[in-house]
Amino acid sequence: MSNSATKGFGKFYSDFKRFLPLLTNLVSKDFKIKYRRSFLGVAWSVLNPLLTMIVLTNVFQLLLRVRTEQDFASYYIVGASLWSFFSEATNASLSSILGASSLIKKVYIPKYVFPLEKCLFSLVNFAFSLIAVFAVIVVRSISTGEAMLSWYSLLFPIPVLYCFVFVCGMTLLLSSITVYFRDVAHLYGVFLTMWIYLTPILYPISLVEDHRFISLIVKLNPMTHYVEAFRKVMMCGGFPTLRENLICIGAALFTFLVGALVFKKAQSKFILHI
Repeated sequence: MSNSATKGFGKFYSDFKRFLPLLTNLVSKDFKIKYRRSFLGVAWSVLNPLLTMIVLTNVFQLLLRVRTEQDFASYYIVGASLWSFFSEATNASLSSILGASSLIKKVYIPKYVFPLEKCLFSLVNFAFSLIAVFAVIVVRSISTGEAMLSWYSLLFPIPVLYCFVFVCGMTLLLSSITVYFRDVAHLYGVFLTMWIYLTPILYPISLVEDHRFISLIVKLNPMTHYVEAFRKVMMCGGFPTLRENLICIGAALFTFLVGALVFKKAQSKFILHI
């Protein structure tokens, strides 16, 4: 490792350690703001995926007759919980730098703290939503007589970690681009809508296998692999293969490196655009 790279990593580590209390305070602040004046409070993070699951299960399974190899309710809520983490973090990151402009102009703070904080805050919300995920799997296992949970379910943090690294890269990339091009904040919502339909949340991958072009896009979609890996450990009693793990790790590291490089190059001129 070169001296410049060593110094760069050393500065990153010292800055991260120094501003870790600020990072935790920002997460705590966002948490309090989100649930302030909310009657249900944190319970909404559990009820929201449950209520959405009930509605969509009735629409897609009973009306549209979409069939999956596993129980549809469990299939949906497992995939949707990880997608919600990704969606919430990336959406929030769009304004993370712009929203902190007054603070950035006054004191020195590593700017990556702000998009990273959005990732951590969304991860906390995801942790609460897991209560709903496990509850649905247990209830559906009892009602269908098919045991879905196994000791492999204890390994769920591994695919979540892969997804977290991927999300961090996306937030760094999106937050830096939005500073220069504000329209990204509006266009991303449309892009995200298209992205969710190209991720097997509401349907199995087998449903698009006959459509070669769409199937290719779905399989090239990193979120497809994170969702499928998460489902495999949570409800299929297995663990992703070596190939599947390498795909998840490769996509996560590539996205993180691209996001970090773009962010590092762009951050020096943030002050001129915020």
